[in-house]
Parts: sequence; C-alpha cells; structure tokens
Amino acid sequence: MAKVEKEKKEKKHFFKDFKAELKKVIWPTPKQVINNTTAVITIVLITALIVFMLDLTFETLNTHGVDKLKSIVSKEEGNVLDENIVDNSTDSNTTDTNTTEENTVSET
Repeated sequence: MAKVEKEKKEKKHFFKDFKAELKKVIWPTPKQVINNTTAVITIVLITALIVFMLDLTFETLNTHGVDKLKSIVSKEEGNVLDENIVDNSTDSNTTDTNTTEENTVSET
C-alpha cells in the first residue's frame, strides 16, 4: 500500500515540476514565430534552387562532355584499329614469308 501511495506522490511531484519548468520557458511571440518560419522556408528554397541549378549544370556538362569524349575515343579507336590492321597484314606477310623460307630450307 505504501508503495502505491509513494508512486502517486512521485507522479504528482513530477507533473508539478514539469509545469514549473514550462513556466520558466521564454516562449516566442507570434511575430517572432512568423519571422523565424519565413527565414527557414526562404533558406530552404534558396538552397533547393542552388542544388537544382548545380544539378542541371553538371548534367548538361556530363551529357556534352561524355558525348564529346565518346566521339574522341571512337576516332582514336578507329585510328588504332586502322593501324592494327596495317600492322597485322604486314606481320602476316612476314610470317608467311618466314614459313615459306623454313619449308624451303628444311626440304633441302
């Protein structure tokens, strides 16, 4: 029984302390709340606008930059492929000649 009464007193004491602490709080006036809310919303919108503009800028740069790099790489790959074709054809001719010479030498 004493335990139950002690718990009730502690709850009453807690709520009295809670109410006393809330009275000590300095609450903002409605004008301050409106000013602070307006400031926060403005800052959020400005930040969102900056992020949106940066996103568009980087997306545009990426699109044009990647396309330009692809065209440069494809041109270079085309040149490299052309050079490899020329190199391979001269190498195969040399190999064929060497094979023919080896066959001739081994027959003699």
